[in-house]
Amino acid sequence: MKYVGPHVSAAGGVENAPLNAQKLGAGGFGLFTKNQRQWKAKPLSDKNIAAFKESCDQYGYQAHQILPHDSYLINLGHPDQAQLEKSREAFFDEMKRCEQLGLDRLNFHPGNPLKKISDEACLQAIAESVNLALDRTSGVTAVIENTAGQGTDLGYSFEQIRYIIDHVEDKNRVGVCVDTAHAFAAGYDFVSSDGYEKVWNDFDDIIGLHYLKGLHLNDAKKELGSRVDRHTSIGKGYIGENAFRKIMQDERLEGIPMILETPDKDLWAEEVRLLYRYMEK
Repeated sequence: MKYVGPHVSAAGGVENAPLNAQKLGAGGFGLFTKNQRQWKAKPLSDKNIAAFKESCDQYGYQAHQILPHDSYLINLGHPDQAQLEKSREAFFDEMKRCEQLGLDRLNFHPGNPLKKISDEACLQAIAESVNLALDRTSGVTAVIENTAGQGTDLGYSFEQIRYIIDHVEDKNRVGVCVDTAHAFAAGYDFVSSDGYEKVWNDFDDIIGLHYLKGLHLNDAKKELGSRVDRHTSIGKGYIGENAFRKIMQDERLEGIPMILETPDKDLWAEEVRLLYRYMEK
């Protein structure tokens, strides 16, 4: 089974996200559990938590169909100690929110050395940040999202992601989300038949498919290997419809949330229907 849906709004309360997903015909969804542009937010109330769980039950969404995303402000590999601690505390708060809501995974962008420390030191700091959050929470997997490698962002290669995993102590609570647009921008070719197979064979060889906990399904506005992070609607970019058809028919990619982060919200319901139609061989 494949669980396709957009990253929906949780405006007015996290309990509104399942309804917003259901309106779009989604089989899964992504969300922010707090305002992603702010460091701090009010704690979730017992009412918020109960209403979210009730709404998920009402519309048939289970934890493995949902992929929350943390704040874009967080940099778990920040070279400045004070800023690193600020990011770590914010990440812990995001993990705790997922735990409270009964969600079993949290997607995050790895980090950035900001040209002040080595890539290896940054990757080690990211892994240690994950270890600290896992020690203080339970039941939630930290899901590393690959990046496009724009600027000095790390996590654009499978090898870098594997390095982080190798330094996470609890291997049962770390995973990976592959963003198709990011991977394509980083040089992973989903378009050609040979390239598509190589992407997933390399992922399995370097990381392991058992670590795959989600996908972000986005077409790419820039060319293969551009290292530019620009999403566009399905079938309207350089990746193209055929690659997404392969993804939807790929039996290796079952049982995980597949989240749209495409820019035109008016097309989300149509994109969900389109992706599910791709499953028909």
